[in-house]
Amino acid sequence: MAIKIVEVVGESDKYERFLYRCLAPHPFKRFRKRTQYLEMAAPKGLQKEVLFMDGDAVGQIEYAPVEASGYPISGDGVWVMNCIWVLRRAKGHRFGKMLVRRMLDAAADASGFATVGLEDHPSPWLRLPQMEYLGFRSLGSAGMHHKVKHPEVCFKAHLMWMPVRKDAEPPVLDWKALLSGVDFCIAHPLYRAERLGLEEVYEEC
Repeated sequence: MAIKIVEVVGESDKYERFLYRCLAPHPFKRFRKRTQYLEMAAPKGLQKEVLFMDGDAVGQIEYAPVEASGYPISGDGVWVMNCIWVLRRAKGHRFGKMLVRRMLDAAADASGFATVGLEDHPSPWLRLPQMEYLGFRSLGSAGMHHKVKHPEVCFKAHLMWMPVRKDAEPPVLDWKALLSGVDFCIAHPLYRAERLGLEEVYEEC
């Protein structure tokens, strides 16, 4: 089994599709919101790494300094993990741990790492137990439901935290802003579709 991890931000056109398509089954398309996010975040230190197993892309991680985060998170010296995916067919090799270690090594000056974990959300991605397995712990949560898609499903969004310095100050998440969803990635479980015409696609529950 041959394993290769490639940093794809700012690389050649060979890897450009992974900046937009990720590992989701969507056709390659330069989405406007994603392009705007990349133009803002890349100069500020956004990194995205894709893990290849025998030449097949099976895992990825995207992270950035807090000022380039895809989430409404703030904090001194904090880096934010926008997402981490490992496809089901590649489970059992601790690739998630491997990708997190790459993040920790790349952002060695960080005071800690924050992200969002989801509990009882229909999506299989960014689930709370997965984030805990990777070394994060919850600092608090809020109940939310989508106004249009599965409005009957109330789930919890957690602010997850992994400090790496003893004096690290915990991050803060703007829960009100999170009700707007995110638009930096079309495949994200909290993605806000423009076609809905809603400023806030979630409500508290």
